[in-house]
Amino acid sequence: MFLLLAEDEEAMAEAIVAFLSYHKMTVDWVSDGLSALEAARQKNYDVIILDIMMPGMDGITLLRQLRAMGNTAPALFLTAKSELRDKIHGFEAGSDDYLTKPFAMEELLLRVNALGRRGKPFQGECMSLADLMLDKSAVMLRVGEKSCPLSHREYQLMEHFMRHPRMFFSADQLLDSVWGMDAFFDQGTVWAHISYLRKKLEMLDAHVAIRSKRGIGYSLEEIT
Repeated sequence: MFLLLAEDEEAMAEAIVAFLSYHKMTVDWVSDGLSALEAARQKNYDVIILDIMMPGMDGITLLRQLRAMGNTAPALFLTAKSELRDKIHGFEAGSDDYLTKPFAMEELLLRVNALGRRGKPFQGECMSLADLMLDKSAVMLRVGEKSCPLSHREYQLMEHFMRHPRMFFSADQLLDSVWGMDAFFDQGTVWAHISYLRKKLEMLDAHVAIRSKRGIGYSLEEIT
């Protein structure tokens, strides 16, 4: 697995590189946001690991720019910022996972492996429901001439819904299907990503919406 690590604390970065390299991963390390942006432009990484507070460019801004450029590599924030609002900002920027410092190296390895398994290239095809199209090759939603890029997890969640239109899924079922049983997430992660997808559907003026029923779950349905 080929990883990019953006971390400005040298001792921590060296420990992470040594640990992941021991587990047969190749890690490019950079110590600032601008270098990370350039590295991600030049190479295709299986997983990107980002600190938030970095010189040159913070991790949130960096990930927003990468997503705007069409970079869909699974991204994990590795940061000391542990408040709920920080996690929300991270997921809004397009992060797929969020791990706070201090952390166990074994947990980092599990999360990176989980992201790597679920970050395989998408097939060049499209799925549609009503006027909404999920462009799998570009990893974005389209309605007519309008389009909106998706993060890796947003894509997986929307793909799951579009494969099963009008079917209801509980938050736990979505966690199992999209994030996997080996991931360290809770129902709040599902709620946050559904909220982001709803905003994007509204922005596109799609005749499709994610419905919810208390005690039952969520469903993707056409609206009139």
